[in-house]
Amino acid sequence: MSVTTPHRPAHRDALALFETAFDAERMVTAFGRCTVDYGGHASSDLGPGDRLVVCKPDGTVLVHTDENRKPVNWQPPGCTHYASLRDGRLRIRSERSSPSERLDVDFRRLEQVTAYTVEDRSDLTLTGSEEDLRSRILDGPGFVELGFRPTATERETAAGPVDVFGTDADGRPVVVELKRRRVGPSAASQLRRYVDAVDEEFPDEGVRGILVAPSVTDRAATLLDEQGLEYTNSCRCRRPRAAEAGRKSTPTATAGCGPDTMVTGRSEATAGSGPRIEALLPRICLFPHK
Repeated sequence: MSVTTPHRPAHRDALALFETAFDAERMVTAFGRCTVDYGGHASSDLGPGDRLVVCKPDGTVLVHTDENRKPVNWQPPGCTHYASLRDGRLRIRSERSSPSERLDVDFRRLEQVTAYTVEDRSDLTLTGSEEDLRSRILDGPGFVELGFRPTATERETAAGPVDVFGTDADGRPVVVELKRRRVGPSAASQLRRYVDAVDEEFPDEGVRGILVAPSVTDRAATLLDEQGLEYTNSCRCRRPRAAEAGRKSTPTATAGCGPDTMVTGRSEATAGSGPRIEALLPRICLFPHK
């Protein structure tokens, strides 16, 4: 486990650590004198006090005092973390869009900040690892989408090795990036670099990029759509991309999933077609999570 722990860091040094840790999806704890402000379905605020703040890669934020086991304020999984300097204070903001909620923690003084690269105990087994997911795709390529043909793993490119490389039903090159846990915008940026590198090898062939992960943050989802990339949920269903302008999109695929099926949808905005349901496949959850 990798750990970075500066003691009594200057705000600018702490800001750099927070930004790097959030981008790398590390868990961060911070202890110091802070205020807490929440806005959402209601509002609340906490005056200055010494508190422990925990920011987790899945979007969770916990604010603890030295009493009781429950946090005095918190944000659930699915939120996005930001760090900034405001009026001489270090601000940690956690927010989500649905429902609209925001939590601001403003540190006047920081005693300690620690960033952890955490390996969950379950990651030590094959089940739930990227290798397990790669094997699942090689054994049943339809897990990515109907018609996908894997041709190589760890294929070298100018941007680094691609987890799985292949072609779709139309013969277009496809770059598949595998992640075993919830991912943020850095994963989308990584996939974009791989796609750009492969596009140089196959110019004018419409290289596609597909991210396979248990879930993505709101920022990652937005970046994927902006970059023309795609996302497959390794635990549930394929998330269709934006539909053709002027055409109603197919209802969200996950809404129709029963306990024994998985629906995959594919949208090709550049080709002018809306999302279409291509197949019903056995549902598999390689990364169980609540």
